[in-house]
Amino acid sequence: MTDRPVGPPVPGWQAPPRPGPLHMEGRHALLERLSEAHAAELFDAFKGHDPVWDYMPVGPFAAFADFRTWLTGAAAGDDPLFYAIRDRAGGPATGVASFLRIDPRAGSIEVGFIAMSPALQRTRIATDAIHLMMHWAFDAGYRRFEWKCDALNAPSRRAARRFGFVFEGVFRQATIVKGRNRDTAWFSVIDRDWPALRASYDTWLDPANFDADGLQRHRLSDLTAPLVAAVEAALRKL
Repeated sequence: MTDRPVGPPVPGWQAPPRPGPLHMEGRHALLERLSEAHAAELFDAFKGHDPVWDYMPVGPFAAFADFRTWLTGAAAGDDPLFYAIRDRAGGPATGVASFLRIDPRAGSIEVGFIAMSPALQRTRIATDAIHLMMHWAFDAGYRRFEWKCDALNAPSRRAARRFGFVFEGVFRQATIVKGRNRDTAWFSVIDRDWPALRASYDTWLDPANFDADGLQRHRLSDLTAPLVAAVEAALRKL
């Protein structure tokens, strides 16, 4: 037996399944496995909003044919595994998100390639969509749920913290996107964080959290901040 420090055992570990539900339905959001049937709705949602694609490896798309070609290829893959996001109450799809870097043996999975049109941004539907994907991952048995973004993408970094992801650092010169350097900021939620975060999401998504004008009584960032701060403080001591 070594006297050097080693990680704690993970008794009874079994790799979780790969993701693949055809639908995920929450209080406000409906996620559907991406297909060519979503192409026209999504093209219309993104049309005229080129900044959505600033930090993406693809886009913007001026022509519907080019967008459909990309979407058809994306829908055919299983990593990333794409979902279209729409209002549970009805209406067109207005964004996409995916599971990617799926590693069941390690119990790790990422949410990424998140493209939300202005109609979807800053809505309960958008928050519920991320909540649904996180909920699925931890219910399935994953230990780690990741969020990564271009380190210069300030809105994405703010969103990660609002959703309860803990900042882990920046990988310098991680890749090249559209001919430009990308430093990548890493964030995560792990399984022992999830019970507190689930309670935060339940509180925020509860209809009682919104007044008659639809204004929130409690901000999600305020609900998730104590956990994020505590974990980041512990990480600084490592």
